[in-house]
Amino acid sequence: MTLVRWTPRLHASRDLVTMQDDVSRFIDSFFRGNVTRSEAMPFTPEVDIEETSEAFVLRADLPGVSQKDVKVSLEGDTLTIHGERKEEKSEKSGNLLRVERQAGMFERSFTLGAAVRSDGVKATYRDGVLEIHVPKAEEAKVREIEVQVAS
Repeated sequence: MTLVRWTPRLHASRDLVTMQDDVSRFIDSFFRGNVTRSEAMPFTPEVDIEETSEAFVLRADLPGVSQKDVKVSLEGDTLTIHGERKEEKSEKSGNLLRVERQAGMFERSFTLGAAVRSDGVKATYRDGVLEIHVPKAEEAKVREIEVQVAS
């Protein structure tokens, strides 16, 4: 009789991969032939947030979104990006085999966690990237304090 060492992590990861494959197949079969997926999986843009000593800088990837379909608002220290990526309408002569690009309304809100100057907010849109600069209020800026030698 040969003993085989059982490694729980190895078997668990294999089972997890198998289960993930099963779920992926189920989802693919559910949406096969269904061209409109925007209700099932709404478009959610990815956003990077950078904090400098002077401001917060947010960059949102909005490919396929028209500038006129994007709205930015600031209430207190909460910045909200709202918009819509519209579904492309075109006559196709063949069957679509896969539809992965998502469309639909989106809204992302971010609490910046510091006092900001709403009068200085600037938003620019270029090549599908929305960049928003939100300047910090004076009381929120980091100040260095010189340490003096006591005599």
